[in-house]
Amino acid sequence: MTHATDNDPAQPDGRPGGIVPDTKDWTWVVADPCPECGFEPTDVVPSAVGSVVRSTLPRWREALSRPDVRTRPVPETWSALEYGAHVRDVFTIFDARLALMLGTDGAEFDNWDQDAAALEGRYAELDPATVSAELTAAGEAVAARFDAVGADQLERTGLRSNGSTFTVRTFGRYFVHDVVHHLHDVDA
Repeated sequence: MTHATDNDPAQPDGRPGGIVPDTKDWTWVVADPCPECGFEPTDVVPSAVGSVVRSTLPRWREALSRPDVRTRPVPETWSALEYGAHVRDVFTIFDARLALMLGTDGAEFDNWDQDAAALEGRYAELDPATVSAELTAAGEAVAARFDAVGADQLERTGLRSNGSTFTVRTFGRYFVHDVVHHLHDVDA
């Protein structure tokens, strides 16, 4: 994945230098393994999503405490700090979307532009300790919401703004992949 921060020199089209927004549709990971990070969606049991999320939190805290947390491996790839801020926001967005799905079958999700969020949130300039604490709190919150999902709620649906449809079951797989994949991105 490649992402932007607003401290990159701008290209002639106004985009930050070296950054190409991630436009890949990752929804295929609800059924197929990810060749990049090794994620196997069929291993994700809905009742274990909360536990999986909690198991990633120490790895995120470790990544966010590294001395090189602000260093990008290459100019067009986020640093561990930027990925951590993104995952913090993923936890919050997915928590809200899961609540919406549980409250309204066929819920429609507002669009979330992760690259715009990184620019507006100034991810590269954030305090790593603050991001770590916020990521942990948001991770615990979304894990608790997944823990509370009943077997009779697993087939409730939600729709992304691009038309992709999820059930609570596939939404959990998609969500866990995002968190695990980004740990792979930061070598944690």
